Amino acid sequence: MIKKYIRIDKNKNSKPFFYAKSIVNFLTPSFLFQRKLLLALEEASKDEKLLERLNYYNKCKKTINFHDSGDFKSITEFKKEKKKTYYFDLLQYLKYFDKNLKISYLFGDITHVPEVPTLLKSRPINGDNTNSVLMKLNSVRHYVFVDDKLQFEEKLDKVVWRGKCYTPHRIEFIKKFYKHPHCDFGQTNTKGDLNVPWQKKKLSLSQQLKYKFILAIEGNDVASNLKWAMSSNSLVFMTKPKYETWFMEGLLKPDYDYVLLKDNYSDLDEKIEFYLKHTDKAKEIIANAHQHVEIFKDPKKNF
Repeated sequence: MIKKYIRIDKNKNSKPFFYAKSIVNFLTPSFLFQRKLLLALEEASKDEKLLERLNYYNKCKKTINFHDSGDFKSITEFKKEKKKTYYFDLLQYLKYFDKNLKISYLFGDITHVPEVPTLLKSRPINGDNTNSVLMKLNSVRHYVFVDDKLQFEEKLDKVVWRGKCYTPHRIEFIKKFYKHPHCDFGQTNTKGDLNVPWQKKKLSLSQQLKYKFILAIEGNDVASNLKWAMSSNSLVFMTKPKYETWFMEGLLKPDYDYVLLKDNYSDLDEKIEFYLKHTDKAKEIIANAHQHVEIFKDPKKNF
């Protein structure tokens, strides 16, 4: 199987290539995948850190009787849906298993915990989320890591953010800070009221990498820019995350992997000023962020 995406834009994954790779996987007979499964399980059993990750993604510890539950479908019933990137991502894993096995899955931005163990992209961090089994879904959009050529000292002394503002907390945030002198914030909505002063043009990832600080703000679930931002030489500002994905946002340490902001962003000025003066501390956090990102760059453990 092809393990990496070809990138037309070096800072983005190529969707055409993602679909081409997915079609190859779709057409490959399942028995070729299943031959590799026992070997992969044997190798995984010897890797303690990998086992820790697997147990973090899947916290189920007891056998579930699902024979009478309509929430589970056999793998043979798994059909292509509107969310094609989710479908193809999950399909590549299902091909390793017997088609008579049953699963429950949910696609999209999932912020609740299902009543039965379910495969999904995102889950709440706090509380009992045992039934939320994390998978690497919608990878072509979310798993982008950049090759940042600029050093922290070379970047602009501002915080940057671009994104859709449809959720109440994002709308409140953008109204409050779009005029801030040390911020370059803007919504990039495509529907609704576009005649607001905080509606701005999109910035490419390369353009955003010119800023010392990048804001990650959750939308329907996780902040979609967090992964590439943490792989950059910019410093990530973020409130404590409420949701997590395969990227294990719930394990990120405040003021170690990212700069923690209050939920109302009232300390934004203070944090900007502090890290402009304490470049050494900013670079320490950036280095820690890079260590977390490295976990997800090994294609053998994150295919």
